[in-house]
Amino acid sequence: MSQGTSSNGSFDFDVIVIGAGYGGFDAAKHAAEHGLKVAIVESRDMGGTCVNRGCVPSKALLAASGRVRELADAEHLAGFGIHAAPVRFERQKIADHANQLVATIRTNLTKALERAGATILLGKGRLDGAQRVAVREASGVERVYAARDVIIATGSDPFVPPGIETDGRTVFTSDEAVSLEWLPRWIAIIGSGYIGLEFADVYTALGCEVTMVEALDKVMPTFDPDIAKIAARHLIEGRDIDARSGVLARKITPGCPVKIELADMKTKELVETLEVDAVLVATGRVPVSKDLNLASVGVETNRGFIPVDDQMRVLAGGEPVANLWAVGDVTGKMMLAHTAAAQGAVAIDNILGHPRSIDYRSIPAATFTHPEISSVGLSEADAKALAAQDGFELGSVRSYFKANSKALAELEGEGLMKLLFNKATGEVLGAHIYGLHAADLIQEIANAVARRQSVKQLVNEVHTHPTLSEVVEVAYKQAVQQVAA
Repeated sequence: MSQGTSSNGSFDFDVIVIGAGYGGFDAAKHAAEHGLKVAIVESRDMGGTCVNRGCVPSKALLAASGRVRELADAEHLAGFGIHAAPVRFERQKIADHANQLVATIRTNLTKALERAGATILLGKGRLDGAQRVAVREASGVERVYAARDVIIATGSDPFVPPGIETDGRTVFTSDEAVSLEWLPRWIAIIGSGYIGLEFADVYTALGCEVTMVEALDKVMPTFDPDIAKIAARHLIEGRDIDARSGVLARKITPGCPVKIELADMKTKELVETLEVDAVLVATGRVPVSKDLNLASVGVETNRGFIPVDDQMRVLAGGEPVANLWAVGDVTGKMMLAHTAAAQGAVAIDNILGHPRSIDYRSIPAATFTHPEISSVGLSEADAKALAAQDGFELGSVRSYFKANSKALAELEGEGLMKLLFNKATGEVLGAHIYGLHAADLIQEIANAVARRQSVKQLVNEVHTHPTLSEVVEVAYKQAVQQVAA
């Protein structure tokens, strides 16, 4: 059955969004609130990865396991003169906390869309040529809708490298890990990016032994090298974690035990065979785009990612495709929920005729370990390249948590902030933080980067004493001394 354009050329909807994750949700809600007739298509659970299998349940697990870690750290507590009884926890109740949070957030999100006036279409969406979307319902019935504009927000799935077989129970991805169905005595985590690090934090707090396998030549390869060095000392070496770098998990066979063949990354020769209780595969994420029928509008993906410009228009051969937009992980820009949400709002503003571009440099990122890691703006390598290209001198200063009264009051003095800036103008180019509440602290610098502010302005902003925010203030004060008068 087709519900295409009517005889007078009108559309069923102003906007159809394919995918109800964080990007699609923000796009649909923003559009509906601005008077557009909107439909959002979802084949799985409302809320996508973030709500159901990502940020939301993992933060619930990290909150609970973080409390366990705190209560079990006798040495830290003794510093306050506190002696706690041995800590006990119930795995099922921790898992229940995560599940209940997911259910609550999913309900809130669905209600928010309905209140805004969006139509929810349950089924698998794909393009059916220009300005048309086909939705196949679970029953097999397919309906075609016409829309003036179409936004693709289909997100990403965990990437499982070749040679690794998953069974969802003994070898699994973050999708299954968030349900915390059991606690393996010994678990191997493949990958040391933010997902691997967060789950290593959860598992070690709950008494599991962890082996971390990183194919690149050092652990935490995606982080600032100086931040990675101090973070690895505490989050990996200071815990029951055996970290191996430069080795590839070339074959993993599920079972009891799970067998892992580790090969040298350079020579591809077998180094060791491990037998563990479980394996978490945390080797990144891949876009969900293959069943979208992109060929019907002449769009070619780049390794599955949909090319877009900074207004979120989909590109074919470098040129925008009329009335077609894409947001979130499927674009491969910054695979973060809040980036997807920001992209969704940018797409709708452009559809509404309010031209706007996204500013990736000012979008912060965080890893919710204990303590946290965060960053915004340019990496040091990219900042050096920009300095060479634009002919300015790059400034870099470090501010330490051990000089901060609030951090010392919490007996949490281990931490570092690195600030990158232009020595000629003082413009803040980026920051990287490891330490207590780093995920909250980064926002202040993100705001400065968004406004392209100089430390010459920022240095006069008064920070509350005693707070962790003074770590940022100290960095600004150090930086301004290096800026040309």
